[in-house]
Amino acid sequence: MHQFLPIAYFENNFVPFEKATISVATHALHYGTAAFGGLRGIPDPQNPQQILLFRLDRHCQRLSQSATFLNYEISAEKIHQVIVDFIQKNKPTTSFYIRPLVYSSGLGIAPRLHNIEKDFLVYGLEMGDYLAADGVSCRISSWYRQEDRSFPLRGKISAAYITSALAKTEAVESGFDEAILMNSQGKVCEATGMNIFMIRQGQLITPGPEQDILEGITRDSILTIAKDLGISTVQRPIDKSELLVADEVFLSGTAAKITPVKRIETFAFSSDRPITNKLKETLINITENRDPKYQDWVFKVPLFD
Repeated sequence: MHQFLPIAYFENNFVPFEKATISVATHALHYGTAAFGGLRGIPDPQNPQQILLFRLDRHCQRLSQSATFLNYEISAEKIHQVIVDFIQKNKPTTSFYIRPLVYSSGLGIAPRLHNIEKDFLVYGLEMGDYLAADGVSCRISSWYRQEDRSFPLRGKISAAYITSALAKTEAVESGFDEAILMNSQGKVCEATGMNIFMIRQGQLITPGPEQDILEGITRDSILTIAKDLGISTVQRPIDKSELLVADEVFLSGTAAKITPVKRIETFAFSSDRPITNKLKETLINITENRDPKYQDWVFKVPLFD
């Protein structure tokens, strides 16, 4: 059972979570005309009177940009302020996840983006590890990632996640933890809600934006951290067979953070993961505000005036 934070932002007000409800006729429920974000918050290990948020500005910018695909204008500044107020009203005491959502709130039945009301909500829940911290098993999904020519993949649009849901259930019901999606060109794309990286001969490799991936914020952070650590990085297409013979493979995302991949199908990877472990350790230090070099990535929300 999820433990939801007690206060939600709904219809321009802060209300008890259980009061934040929508009609069964809500447009977004029927047509997927919504976009969402997701970010983690943690109590500051060095100051429990404040909450740390990782790259809040980037998350707000991405959701604002995603909203434009829905014919909805909402500023990153508005999203930012609501999230800060949301945290101060809930005063969480443990690691948690925030879900902001922009959506078509009107009750129309025609699939459209014009002449339909839009709205914005925020709720949250306590969250520890989304995937097993010691690593996961993956299968190559029979489902393929959408193409940008038929779906706005630069937005985090809720309708896209039907493919993720199909792939995740297929993986779990066939004995794996997670699925890896290929794109329509037969190249490695991403997992069901995470980007994917591999290491070969000391080089960090990940599919580029032209491979129909979601441009993950954690992904962007890892590429920056790797370069700063002197690790060679490249964004390029990856073949399935190349992935299967990689030295290390890991998944990344806001919920997953950095999660090692132990095996893909019948191909197992070494438990010795020097680059993955170094990146994971550095990312944890950054999110806990222990690395002065990346302090501008960490937004502090005081819980009390």
